[in-house]
Amino acid sequence: MAKIQVLDEHLANMIAAGEVVERPANIVKECMENSLDAGARTISVEVFEGGITRIVVEDDGEGMDPEDARLAFCRHATSKLRTEDDLFNIGTMGFRGEALASIASVAEVVLQTDDGTTGTRLRYSYGNLVDQEEGRFPKGTRIEISGLFVRTPARFKYLRRPAYEFSIISDIVNKIALSHPDVRIALSHDGRPVFNAAGSGSRQEILYQMYGRDVAASAVAVDEADEDFHITGYVVQPKISRASRHYMFMSVNGRIIRSRQMQDALIDAYADYMPPGRYPIAILDVEVDTQLVDVNVHPNKWEVRISKQPELMELIRETVRKAFDMQLRTVEISTNTIEIPEKKPNRFEEQTRRMAENGDFRSYEQSDESCSSDNRAASGQTVEIHRRGQSFPLHPDQEQIAQKPDMPQTNSPEPKPEAHRQPQLFDRNLHAPMAAASQDLPDTGDRTDLRVSESQTSVSIDYPVPVQPVSREEFHPQAQGKAFFEHLRVIGQLRDSYILCEGPEGLVVIDQHAAQERYHYEQLRERLRHPDGQTQPLMVPVLLKAGDRVLAGLEDINRQLASHGLCFEAFGQNQVIVRELPLWMNDVDAPGFLQDLLDQFAASEIADPAALRKHITATMACHSSIRFNRGLTMEEMNQVIRDLQACSQPYHCPHGRPTVITLSDTRLRREFERG
Repeated sequence: MAKIQVLDEHLANMIAAGEVVERPANIVKECMENSLDAGARTISVEVFEGGITRIVVEDDGEGMDPEDARLAFCRHATSKLRTEDDLFNIGTMGFRGEALASIASVAEVVLQTDDGTTGTRLRYSYGNLVDQEEGRFPKGTRIEISGLFVRTPARFKYLRRPAYEFSIISDIVNKIALSHPDVRIALSHDGRPVFNAAGSGSRQEILYQMYGRDVAASAVAVDEADEDFHITGYVVQPKISRASRHYMFMSVNGRIIRSRQMQDALIDAYADYMPPGRYPIAILDVEVDTQLVDVNVHPNKWEVRISKQPELMELIRETVRKAFDMQLRTVEISTNTIEIPEKKPNRFEEQTRRMAENGDFRSYEQSDESCSSDNRAASGQTVEIHRRGQSFPLHPDQEQIAQKPDMPQTNSPEPKPEAHRQPQLFDRNLHAPMAAASQDLPDTGDRTDLRVSESQTSVSIDYPVPVQPVSREEFHPQAQGKAFFEHLRVIGQLRDSYILCEGPEGLVVIDQHAAQERYHYEQLRERLRHPDGQTQPLMVPVLLKAGDRVLAGLEDINRQLASHGLCFEAFGQNQVIVRELPLWMNDVDAPGFLQDLLDQFAASEIADPAALRKHITATMACHSSIRFNRGLTMEEMNQVIRDLQACSQPYHCPHGRPTVITLSDTRLRREFERG
């Protein structure tokens, strides 16, 4: 009897599901991609217990007739491919014909679809069709998945907590919304709306929902193209950064992907504006001829292979640099990051506390006439604002007043419910679910927790503080450029390290060391930008260790470095020798620099002296600049500003740290409670 057997269809589907369906988020992704391929303009995703219990995806696409609905659950059944040539010209999100068959093999699935003529309802239970009926339903498709992995305990036990599984689902929904901003997408969890993209075509509005006003206001639109690629999207000003790569969103022809190479190109473009270990927020969609993209890499369709990839990487770098050359802005101080020292309550606060404890509010109105009308509380309750572990008393003019349960009502009007809604972008209605979703959005600095002091009552209030809607002008500020420095007036020096200036926007603080470092770096870089090829023979040649890969590629190395005046020769079995050096390396640690070049080539087959020279130039600029703790005269401080203004990129030092930050007049007024 033969040992090799053909697997039955159900077992084959379960094996395929191991690659296609790893967790609930994969199901959401596959179903939403099917909806997009069906031309849906509205997609609704409902998730229960992180998708472990139930997932419902509904769209208003073209739907299916009864025959197509049954065929959709057959393995390798698809409407998107016909011939072999189609496989190399894929313009749809899906094409493998595996998703529904794989999902139905490991869960309970109910499909309800209507093409505008005939409606069909199918129910599958772990690979078996158990019910089928025809009728009329709303046009489009609704698919409900429940009991995921219940009959495969080995898979079920690896699912994480519902909150974690939902976080992955939310991330995928956000990414799909960013790559298809013209489609209205709603997400809810356990019946509570979490995310709602209006489908207006604006990625900036979606950024606003995801990360708040500061990020959306700092987003710079990009639109660049060459002969093969067209890049659109937004890159956020480097003054806002993150600690991981997770916030760089990439898509190719509307397909969300993971591309380490594209991320590296983006990080490289930000290198001059951001310190090491920090990562940008960016959305980039690449439009390219489908014949230059291979999407048939893995069943989960996260990876793609792109022809002419080096040209695409260079276009990404050029796109970001060009955007910031035009619209780079200074870093603004956020009060959410300012450490507020503890202080003893003043007379006003102490009096308010006593009034609250005694419940006596009439005496407050009659006492201490020296307090201005602006300092009169609407209630006697002491309220604290908690910002990143700090606390300070809330000004009594705040609209949100916490009432003690047994406290007598005052004549203060009740706050309007609308006051607690998430602010709307451009004063547009982004639909009601957005308000409820605000509590699940990442911390953007616009959220503040309001809590009544526990010593007075156990009632707790936790909701976002309303902020003013963002106007179009805030989203399209005038680029500051070098003209920013023309209006600065030096007012002093802080701790012999920072230059304080008065500017049109408020207080401007300049890091004197970083500013001089930037200026010296650009001066050195300009002198070394165009090597003249002149070399100097060495009395004692430089000997370097070299592996087999370097020795085999020595010809390529010398070809790449010829314009920089460098040449390596094989010397013995595991060494190379350099007999002369270019003049620009006079102040460089030659052995270390050359060894790094060889190691770089061994790792990537590319010897890039420009990248290493940039590092060396930045180091030289750092050592030759004004140090901290050095007092400067007024003329020296003005000279630092003039030197900074002469730089092509004055807002960051060569290591990516900011040279200038601002504390706006608006922010100062807000902190001093002057409106």
